[in-house]
Amino acid sequence: MARMVFCRKYKTDMEGLDMPPYPGAKGMDLFNNISKKAWQEWMAHQTLLINEKRLNVMDMGTKVYLTEQMEKFLSGDKVDEAEGYVPPAKAE
Repeated sequence: MARMVFCRKYKTDMEGLDMPPYPGAKGMDLFNNISKKAWQEWMAHQTLLINEKRLNVMDMGTKVYLTEQMEKFLSGDKVDEAEGYVPPAKAE
């Protein structure tokens, strides 16, 4: 049976992560309060930001920026979007 958590983003009980995504207190907070679905959506959005904004993930400023965006995203707040990005058309 899947581990259930009350997801901070979706405000409902959902399947939880299999393991903490980070070490320490931050990882445990995410593990206990973020659903697997919300985390997967964040990972896709983070990849979009890195690619479209051409961010250098080795830069400390980028790490701070992505952490701020992650906290907003997982709390359901408005986050930055990639300027000019047009998602591919869905096949019908």
